[in-house]
Amino acid sequence: MIALWKRLYEHYRDYHEYGPPRLKYIGYVGLISMLGLYLVRFTRPNPHLFDDIVPRAIGIVLLVLLIVRDFWPERLRKYYIGYSYATMVYCLPFFTVLVALQRGGGMPSVSNAFIVLCFLVMLTDWRNTLVMLAIGTGLASLVYALTAPDPHVPMDMVAQLPAYAMIVIGGNLFKFSTEQIDAERKLRATQALAGSIAHEMRHPLAQLKHSLEGIQELLPPPGGGQQAALESPQVQGLYRHLAHGEQAVRRGLQVITMTLDEVSARPIDTSRFRFLSAAEVVQQAVEEYGYDTDEARDKVEVEVLNDFTFRGDETAYLFVLFNLIKNALYYLKPFPHTRVTITVGEQQVKVRDNGPGIAPEVLLTLFEPFRSVGKSGGTGLGLAYCQRVMRAFGGEIGCASSPGLFTEFTMRFPPISAEEREQHRLSAVAQARTVLAGKRLLIVEDDPVQRVATRQKLGPLALTTDMDEAPDGQVALEMLARRPYDIVLLDLRMPGLDGYAVAEKIRREAGPNRAVRIVAYTSEPAHLARAKALKCGIDGFVSKPCAQLPLLAALQQAVQQHASTSKGIAGRLAGRRILLADDSAFNRKAIAAYLRNAAAIVIEVEHGEAVLEQLQVQEGIDAVVVDLHMPGMDGLETTRAIRTAVERWSAVPVIALTARSDEPAVAAATAAGMNAFLVKPVDAVLLYETLARLVGAGVAPAPVTQPAFPPEPPPLQDGLLNIQRLESYRRLGMLDELLNDYVPEMGRLVERLRDAVDGGDVQGSIDALHSLLGMSGEAGAQALYQQVRQLYVPLLEEGHWPTGSTWLPQLQELAAQTELALKAYCAQVSRSGAA
Repeated sequence: MIALWKRLYEHYRDYHEYGPPRLKYIGYVGLISMLGLYLVRFTRPNPHLFDDIVPRAIGIVLLVLLIVRDFWPERLRKYYIGYSYATMVYCLPFFTVLVALQRGGGMPSVSNAFIVLCFLVMLTDWRNTLVMLAIGTGLASLVYALTAPDPHVPMDMVAQLPAYAMIVIGGNLFKFSTEQIDAERKLRATQALAGSIAHEMRHPLAQLKHSLEGIQELLPPPGGGQQAALESPQVQGLYRHLAHGEQAVRRGLQVITMTLDEVSARPIDTSRFRFLSAAEVVQQAVEEYGYDTDEARDKVEVEVLNDFTFRGDETAYLFVLFNLIKNALYYLKPFPHTRVTITVGEQQVKVRDNGPGIAPEVLLTLFEPFRSVGKSGGTGLGLAYCQRVMRAFGGEIGCASSPGLFTEFTMRFPPISAEEREQHRLSAVAQARTVLAGKRLLIVEDDPVQRVATRQKLGPLALTTDMDEAPDGQVALEMLARRPYDIVLLDLRMPGLDGYAVAEKIRREAGPNRAVRIVAYTSEPAHLARAKALKCGIDGFVSKPCAQLPLLAALQQAVQQHASTSKGIAGRLAGRRILLADDSAFNRKAIAAYLRNAAAIVIEVEHGEAVLEQLQVQEGIDAVVVDLHMPGMDGLETTRAIRTAVERWSAVPVIALTARSDEPAVAAATAAGMNAFLVKPVDAVLLYETLARLVGAGVAPAPVTQPAFPPEPPPLQDGLLNIQRLESYRRLGMLDELLNDYVPEMGRLVERLRDAVDGGDVQGSIDALHSLLGMSGEAGAQALYQQVRQLYVPLLEEGHWPTGSTWLPQLQELAAQTELALKAYCAQVSRSGAA
């Protein structure tokens, strides 16, 4: 019963705690009504002038106190909402019903009752409306029965009960629908704001990620020729800070996604669920959490009573644990004795701290969205997200706390039966056996016990004749020089040549195993080893010690990632007929080169009308890749025409090309019937993946002969160019076209933009920027592309140029620098090839 009263009061409090001061306004209205209606009695003879003077005086005093809330002592203001509740009960149902009973009903009493009901409906939610009516009417009836010499019920008011009920029901239904519309409007505004904030946050995080990658390029490779430099504490510290920075960026991007999902109430994707070890995920969370200090890290400990398996998404559950750890450590400074214990066992994970605890009244609403108690800057989304994740897993989360003693969050998971676990194990082994069949594996491990254990775990794969062992790094390199392997399972910590040095030598030296898949077998946390490992060309990680299934999964993932590289996916497009539409010949040339390198058949057109013509005359078009922004019939109109046509090709997959990636652009493309969305500059691998997914595997791919590439030149470090994209052009043999066609055309587009600005031609400026955006992106001019994009999107949306007069000269200067950098790169490649 107490809990029910608290919930009712919370609904009332939430209704009046935020927004306009409704209670003060109703105080003014009530005061004027009580005084005004009383004074009206003196305008004509009235035998009941002073009958209700006492209860009316009490009501007036209560309303005056309600009005002067700003003058209340600070210590009493926390009781204002509760006081207003009692005032509303007294002044509305209690006073009105008492006076009506004392006067035996009548038309004034019936009218007053209608007014009171309308006010109650406006002032609070339906629950409290009913409760206030019940309390006020009940108390008034009791007082009347005890004080009246001959109490009786006025039948005229009883006859109006159906009308009263209709006011309460109809008024609350109308208010509910209005509040729903208002809530939907606020939700959309919140989602839009969250999306805008997320976009603004992703940009600096992406820049930070790029900077960290640049730092990684400058560091000496682990195990390389600069071993003395690598072993210095400063370089080791740089790698450690680099790992923490990259992890923070990854988690930050994931938090943005989580927040957007929570605000949008987007359901958790259950297709990503897999069987997880509770102990392993908890240990990973404790290792990867971003602690403020080493002292905070020492406050967290893990106790595994018995491990168990649950089915869920690892990333989502990591964020649940991160949130609980963050909450537990929040009061570490004022409560330095705080310790956090995470206990795993009996299908439960408990996070317990001995901090300040949580008050009982707060526990009732702890998991409601936008509830943040006692924490400045909190959004109140964290625990709501935790609850949503646990429910998606089929489990639940609860909290128990005693103020001043402890707080304990308990996550309960549905049990996985022994039959389900065994079925899962057999299925995983069978899948790994299929993927790894015929693959040659080299185990590089200096510990003979670990080598034997690893062989036993890999026994079900039947790779006995295709599995070799090397006791150290030098022997491994000798074996790799003699015969090809598909996978190397490499221990990172070995005497002599460690795993980093072995991996670096494999990638650096020409040989049959330069592209072999390398999986690190390490006791180092993956997030700490990742920066050094990626520098050496390591493809994956598996923890040591490791159970059978995670080991098989790591090897399987390494092989599948190799199959899903650009070469592997590109082979699936061989023989496919792709219709490419873009008004920029240079954009078409770059994308067409990617597709032809995948042995696809490419038909190029310049506008939407030509797309429809080609679909009509060409047989067997497998997909259409179309630019959204084209003169005449644009990409959206073209797609609508395709979808509404009663032709054999009306269901052909359509992929949008665009420089915009905001939600309205995506929504418009989806509404038009497009199947996928690619943002310029187009990444070759993403282009291959998207097309391969959409066109399926109906046509058997023809074998693709890969050209022999010349030695790769060292990358330029000026930040102007996208070296990875330029390297793809080098491999395609397109650098001459880049130098002879793209570079002059970018210069002409800048001049065209200047002429449009001088002539006050906004649309001409939009067209020039659109062409320059696609051109610079495809040409690998990343700095110019980013600058043009910052100008293009606001100009397209707002229809006017940026403020100030410096943006155009700055763009011209950047274009000139880009031209010099591209020419320097091509000259460098030419010299490298000649050497």
